[in-house]
Amino acid sequence: MTAPENTPEPNHKVGDAVADAVKDNWVDRIAPVATRPYLRLSRADRPIGTWLLLLPCWWGLLLAMLHDGQARWFDLWIFFACGLGAWLMRGAGCTWNDITDRDIDGSVERTRSRPIPSGQVSVKMALAWMVAQALVAFAILLTFPVNAILLGILALLPVAIYPFAKRFTWWPQIFLGLAFNWGTLLAWTAHTGTLGTPAIILYFAGISWTLFYDTIYAHQDKEDDALIGVKSTARLFGTQTPIWLRRFLIGTVTLMGLAIIAAMIGQRGNPLALLIALSGACVMGWHMVWQIRMLDIDDNDRLLMLFRSNRDTGLIPLPFFAVALFL
Repeated sequence: MTAPENTPEPNHKVGDAVADAVKDNWVDRIAPVATRPYLRLSRADRPIGTWLLLLPCWWGLLLAMLHDGQARWFDLWIFFACGLGAWLMRGAGCTWNDITDRDIDGSVERTRSRPIPSGQVSVKMALAWMVAQALVAFAILLTFPVNAILLGILALLPVAIYPFAKRFTWWPQIFLGLAFNWGTLLAWTAHTGTLGTPAIILYFAGISWTLFYDTIYAHQDKEDDALIGVKSTARLFGTQTPIWLRRFLIGTVTLMGLAIIAAMIGQRGNPLALLIALSGACVMGWHMVWQIRMLDIDDNDRLLMLFRSNRDTGLIPLPFFAVALFL
């Protein structure tokens, strides 16, 4: 692919922050200068993506525990391993995304300061960094049961496809959802040993949630995306975005509720535990309602704030699941 004519000449130094990074983040403040471009490739200066990859893993783990009523010491390792794996695989995935999007990123105001288009990191070194992160994540995956390992390997397929989706579909957020919620299937399988129907339903709930939050996120770039021909649900929905977000909200809450019912009905016989678990999905939905009410698709600062608030959205079901587990 040939770089567009309006791609800026590299003008960032190694120590320069990325435009949309969290203000005063630890990478820009205390990380050794030489490591900063690589940590920025991994989005270590923007932790929200790690949360959005990790939280479906924890959903899947806790739902599996609710399903069989068992909490084992190995589950504690699954919990922490998912955290390490989410950080590493989000880093590897973002590095891959930046490699494939290096020409596009140079033409978008929000992304032109990223390490590759700004000249902080070469493509060759970015590839090496991506492989290093993926290999460490694979070593962690090998501590899981065989079926979970196979699912983890299969997860590479949607990760590899996602960066190209915005070139051929108006719905690239679906491909992001397929990749970002895979941990639901993996964590469930790591606990139970096999993939179950409740996990698959919860996986689709996560995809609906991803469509919700990433449509909000994509509105930040809609003008630049239109100029360079990149597709997104933000451009597709336009002023109808609130209507679509309500649909994704309903889909998320409904599917999560069905996953909870499928996991718990006939297994534990405790209606109070079921009610509490379902309440987690409902409260999550109310947080999404708040986001829609706060939405202004032309206010980039508010869009970024709402997108980042989805860490809290995804955390909400977890304490409800945990309480239900011990009833």
